[in-house]
Amino acid sequence: MQFGTSGLRGLSVDLVSAGASAYATAFARYLNWIGEVKAGDPIFIGRDLRDSSPAIATICFDALSGLGFTVCDCGTVPTPALALYSMKKGGPSMMVTGSHISADRNGIKFYKSDGEIDKADEAVITELAANVHPADASHTSHAIAEDHSSECLDLFYQRNSSFLAEGALAGLKVGVYQHSTVARDLIVKILAHYGTEIVPLGRSMNFAPLDTEAISNGMISLFASWTKQHGLDAIVSADGDGDRPLVTDERGIPVRGDLLGLMVAEYLKADAVATPVTSNSGIEALGFSVTRTRVGSPFVVACMKEAVAAGKKRVVGFEANGGLLLATACDAGQHTIDALPTRDCMLPILVALSRIAVLREPLSVIVRSYSLPFAASGRLENFPSERSAQLLDHLRVSDANLAIFLQSIGQVLSKTDIDGLRVGLSDQRAIHFRASGNAPEMRCYVEAATEKAAAQLLDFALKRLRYWTNNMEAQWVIACEGM
Repeated sequence: MQFGTSGLRGLSVDLVSAGASAYATAFARYLNWIGEVKAGDPIFIGRDLRDSSPAIATICFDALSGLGFTVCDCGTVPTPALALYSMKKGGPSMMVTGSHISADRNGIKFYKSDGEIDKADEAVITELAANVHPADASHTSHAIAEDHSSECLDLFYQRNSSFLAEGALAGLKVGVYQHSTVARDLIVKILAHYGTEIVPLGRSMNFAPLDTEAISNGMISLFASWTKQHGLDAIVSADGDGDRPLVTDERGIPVRGDLLGLMVAEYLKADAVATPVTSNSGIEALGFSVTRTRVGSPFVVACMKEAVAAGKKRVVGFEANGGLLLATACDAGQHTIDALPTRDCMLPILVALSRIAVLREPLSVIVRSYSLPFAASGRLENFPSERSAQLLDHLRVSDANLAIFLQSIGQVLSKTDIDGLRVGLSDQRAIHFRASGNAPEMRCYVEAATEKAAAQLLDFALKRLRYWTNNMEAQWVIACEGM
C-alpha cells in the first residue's frame, strides 16, 4: 500500500486485513497531534460502490470509534460531496475508494477540515501507520456511526442545482452512462433539475472501473452507437468515486478532461490556473496565467494555495483527467460558488452542456473552436512500477537510448522530466511517458496537429511500450551500452 497521485492505494485484501485500520488510526493520531481534532470530535466517512468498500469503511469506523472519535457515516457519496460536507461541518473526512482502478484494488482519500491532505501530510501519516501496533489497529467493536448520508448528498445537490440559471439545459437530450459510479443518481437528478431530457445508459450492479484518461476503442464505439440510436447531444458520466468527469460530443467522442477544465476556467473568468504538465500545451496561448505542476491533485492544490497567497482572486485548478478544483469562491453569474479544493466531476459537466445550450452548436464544433493541439492519452496495464522506473531511467540516461526507442517515428527535439518523460519531436508532435501513481500502469499522453495524427501517435507509443517490455528490453539495453 502506498500514496499515489490522490490518496492511498493497495490491494483490497491488504486494506481489509490490516491496512485500513492502521491508516485510519494513523490519520486520527496525526489530526490530534496537529490540533485538528480531539476525542469526541466528528470524523466523516464515505465510500464508493466497490464490493470491498463497505468492509473497509466498517474497519475505519471501528478504528476511529475505538480511539474515542464520533464517526459520521455519509454512505455512498461522490468524493467531492463528502469533501464539501466535511468542510462545511469543519471536520476531517475519509473516502473509501479506489477511484478508477480495478475492482481487486481499493484505497482511502484523506481530508482535513480545509481540504485534501498534502504530500507532507502523507509522509507523516505513512510513518505513523508503519508504527501502529497490531493491537492498536484491531478494534472490533462494530461501532454504530451517525447517519449523515442525506445531508451530505443534499448539500452537493444544492451547490450544483443553483450553479446555472433555471431551465439552462432545457432542450438538450443527454445520455448518462451510469455504470457503477457513485455519482450516477446525482448526475441524473441535477441535470433533470435544469430541464435536460435524460437517457439512462449502462447501469451496472458490478463494479466497472472507468478511467477518463484511457477510454477504450470499444467503449468509444459503444458511445457512438448510443448517441446515434438516441439522437443525443452528449453522453456524461464520472469515474468510480465521482471526482473525474466524462463528457462525449454528439458523435460519442470523449472530450479531453483538460479542455473541460479549461471551459470552466473560462466560464468563471479565472485569473490563475494550476494544471499538471500532462494537460494540453496550448492552454497558455489562450491568455490565462498558468502554472504547471507534477501530476496529482495534492500538487495542484499546493500550487493553488500559492496563487491565493499571491493575491489572486479566482483560482481554478484542473487535471488532464477532467477533475476540477476551486481554491477560491467564484461568481458564477447566478450566485457565488464556494471553494472546493478537491477534484469535482459536476462543474465540468454542467459548463460543457451549458455551452451547447447557449451557443446552439454541437459540442464537436465548440471543441474545435479552441484551436488547441489535438491530444490523446492511454495506458499500458499490468506494467509494474519497477519496470516503469527501469524504462524511464533507460530513456533518460542518454540521448542515444531515446533516439533508438523513437527512431521509427521521428527526431527528438527536446525532452523534459518534471513528471515522467516528455519528448518534443521535430515536427511539433509530443509524447509523454509517465508511470501511474495509483496502479501498476504506464500512462502515455500525446499531442499532434490533427485528431488522426494524435490517435496514430498514441497507438505507436503504446505499441512501442509493449514491444520493449515483451521482446526487446534486453537487446536494446545491450545495444545502447555498446554504443
